[in-house]
Amino acid sequence: MRTTSTLPIWDHIASPKVQQPWLLILALLAFLFAQTEVCAQTDQVEKKSWISGLLNKRSSRVNYDTTYIARPYGQLTLKVRTNISGDGIHAKGRVDNYYTRANLETSKKITTSIAAIYKGIGVGMALNPAKIFGNYNDYELNLNLYNPSISFDASFHRSKSLSGTIKREEREIHVNKGDADMQVFNVTAYYTFNHRRFSFPAAFTQSYLQKKSAGSWLAGLAFQGGSLNTSKKAAETMPDLKIKAIHLGVGGGYAHNFVVHDKWLFHISILPTVVVLDNNSLTINGNKKSSQPIRLNLLLNEHFAMVYNFSPRYFASLTAVVNNSLFDDEMIIVNQNKWRVRVAFGLRL
Repeated sequence: MRTTSTLPIWDHIASPKVQQPWLLILALLAFLFAQTEVCAQTDQVEKKSWISGLLNKRSSRVNYDTTYIARPYGQLTLKVRTNISGDGIHAKGRVDNYYTRANLETSKKITTSIAAIYKGIGVGMALNPAKIFGNYNDYELNLNLYNPSISFDASFHRSKSLSGTIKREEREIHVNKGDADMQVFNVTAYYTFNHRRFSFPAAFTQSYLQKKSAGSWLAGLAFQGGSLNTSKKAAETMPDLKIKAIHLGVGGGYAHNFVVHDKWLFHISILPTVVVLDNNSLTINGNKKSSQPIRLNLLLNEHFAMVYNFSPRYFASLTAVVNNSLFDDEMIIVNQNKWRVRVAFGLRL
């Protein structure tokens, strides 16, 4: 009876019976590749485990009163949203013995977006049909962060779609799209004192649930800056107009969430800030007028929201964020208004 001995593959390749040295090299490379693959897979598993643990720790943290606030059903929230936003600038004053008033508005921006929020961390993608077809050439960026205690709203808008009227005494000039360029930046940061019972995220991101009505006082800081200039492509009848506005405000306000029949949530808040830094100017055909020293002027940040929960999994929301200014100056008044409205439908998994 003949017996056959089986050598390990490594011993077999290394034996003198094997005359081809390239087999030994091939086996060595395969061994090293296998070890590298195992290490890479181990590192990926460890990274995923670390990230998952960090998100679990963040989402399971309870730093609120559970009688008033709760986490919603599921860990993943999917939303379909439609956004509408616009901007306007209004200025008036007496320059070169002429009383001048300008009222200009940008084109409305309409986008459709989808968003996914996993354990409080979200990503989204927006689509602007008008921009795709070349009917919208402005650039606009909106950032909103709503945390239990500290939140902020920020926006930047560069527009060439301004249109409206400029009136000098009895003469009225129509401003068409492309006649003027505008850049505007707004940012408002605010602290929620009663964040254990009142939730901004419940109204604006739906990452929390407001179980009972509650309100909170707010402390905030606001900045608003912008400029408007007559473009080089403007008609000859268009005056050489330059408007500059820089405002910094500090103040406080109040916010309230109203819960109705456990399904409806209504939010309203207002944050007025008193301007402590003011640098406004209006220049027409080279003649410049600047604002007087600081008076009692205000920057306003307002929020409105309505949320309806069809069930623990399905909900719909309507939200609005508005930034505007109220100024009273004998020499020159510059007001800027920025607003955004969002309609959303969401699913929790």
